[in-house]
Amino acid sequence: MSKKLRNLIGLLVVMTLVLTACGGKKDSNDTSNSGDTGTETAAEGEILYTANRSEPGTLDPALAQGTHESWILNHLFTGLLAYDESGEIVPGMADMPEVSEDGLHYTFKIRDGMKWSNGDPVTAKDFEFAWLRVLDPETASVYAYQLYYLAGGEEYNAVEKPGVYYVKDDDGKDTAEVDHEVTYTDADTQGLDLEGKSDEEKAQAVYEKWLADKRAAVGVKAVDDKTLEVTLANPTPYFKDLTAFYTLYPVNEKVVSENPDWALNADTHVSNGAFKLKTWEHDSLIEIVKNENWFNADKVKFAGITWDILEDANTAYQNYDSGKYWMEVDPPQEVVAQKFAEKSPELIIGKQVGTYYYNLNNIQTADGKNPFTNANIRKALSMSIDREGLVTNITKGGQIPAEGMVPFGLMDDTGKEFREGNGNLIKYDPEGAKALLEKGLGEMGLTVADMNGKVLLYNTDENHKKIAQAVQQMWKENLGVEIQLENVDFNVKLAREKAHDFDISRAGWVGDYSDPMTMMDLFVTGGSFNDSGYSNPKYDELIKTAVQSADQKVRMDSMKEAEKILMEDMPIIPVYFYTQPYFVKENVKGIYKPMLQYPVLTYAEMSE
Repeated sequence: MSKKLRNLIGLLVVMTLVLTACGGKKDSNDTSNSGDTGTETAAEGEILYTANRSEPGTLDPALAQGTHESWILNHLFTGLLAYDESGEIVPGMADMPEVSEDGLHYTFKIRDGMKWSNGDPVTAKDFEFAWLRVLDPETASVYAYQLYYLAGGEEYNAVEKPGVYYVKDDDGKDTAEVDHEVTYTDADTQGLDLEGKSDEEKAQAVYEKWLADKRAAVGVKAVDDKTLEVTLANPTPYFKDLTAFYTLYPVNEKVVSENPDWALNADTHVSNGAFKLKTWEHDSLIEIVKNENWFNADKVKFAGITWDILEDANTAYQNYDSGKYWMEVDPPQEVVAQKFAEKSPELIIGKQVGTYYYNLNNIQTADGKNPFTNANIRKALSMSIDREGLVTNITKGGQIPAEGMVPFGLMDDTGKEFREGNGNLIKYDPEGAKALLEKGLGEMGLTVADMNGKVLLYNTDENHKKIAQAVQQMWKENLGVEIQLENVDFNVKLAREKAHDFDISRAGWVGDYSDPMTMMDLFVTGGSFNDSGYSNPKYDELIKTAVQSADQKVRMDSMKEAEKILMEDMPIIPVYFYTQPYFVKENVKGIYKPMLQYPVLTYAEMSE
């Protein structure tokens, strides 16, 4: 069957499931107890219960970095613009902006009556403050690069304090080798009173001056309480989409300035979305309740949403099946397969722009024997994975075998799928993989024995475990390589990836906006989410061209060439393109899923 035909059939199935989930009859195979306490509570229009698979590391938009945080943040905050049920960008806190002919200047007008959960008015200054806070190097936001589109944004975020910076050894200690040195001249001290100051105090004063100068040059200005003017470094066709992304959400300037720890606890948390934070019992549950100050509060039917923090997918589904939860995301794969076969009206296969992949640690070790620094070895590992078998026999949720890093759902300059335009860049070839592995090992003076015992790291989840076990078996059977598995808490996994403390790690990326760049800029040298440590100057140059060009054909051609380089170097191994299976009880309607977000629960309500 051709891929286009398969995708068309899949789409028809999905649409059928969506329609029946919203108003179909109860599935005869459904064993949920409609008299359960959770059902009775929700029927009264009070609380919608579900689960979040991991403890959020933060509920501060500037510091969040994953879907385990963004799903909750998207219900607590509203950006300048937002996504509607059809996935279109619509007014949020602001009306649709006026955009200059050259595409560099945006003027947003804050809508009347916009308020914070504490009653304060939402102002243009709150947005200016929030965006500059993300870019402030002291904030250390891993998503700061999403505001490099602002004129002067990258320059502000790149400011470093004068001093000497050292490379770290594997043991974490400084070496004597100077990585780079940041110095200042007499010109940098003009206007500063440095008499009697120590060298450290002088350096700090210069640093603060640099910060102030670069901050003032960033292209975001609150002209008045209602008007936000934005100047971009280059025309960015998807900038409107970015304003709906959680890193660009506003924060209350007064609250954050007075209390740096405002986002750590429910009693100090202030937001501007459909809900506000009521309870955060860390590693246990999060409760949010309706925010009466939100502009669309009259359309919010549930009094609140409660997320249990629950890693175990089987327990989460049992809670759904028993009636405690009214909806459940990312259920166990075998349940999805069973309910899909039964045509359960409660199962929805949500569209998703995202890729499930494995990082390979590209950082060379002190002994020079890290096998994952060799491109032939990396390609051998990729070529020995039977992706079709994985999605058919393991994931069973309508996923598509990866053909590159960029998934389906993102268009090129011709209005066609970027993926189709760039072709399938990945193949399954066990025999070819063996030859490449032998070649790569020979180039490094290693043997298969040097590969054995390397560890694939994944965050604790039964679905990830099953995929990892299947890949582990494929590598053993096809290459004779015996990889070990290690599972850890999600936040521990993220920290280890940032420290490059892994051999292979499970990763996934869901797009932030509707452009292939949302997948491609991850792997530039030094990128915040380039956890593999990959570096290729040609790749960097192509991405830079795509970022800076106003010509859509030039942009897309550059990204297509860059993706081909990425798949030739294979620093990461794309496995499949995401879908997001989730369950919704038949008597709950109004839940929808934008292609770039987790399901939106804001307008959920009980059907008659």
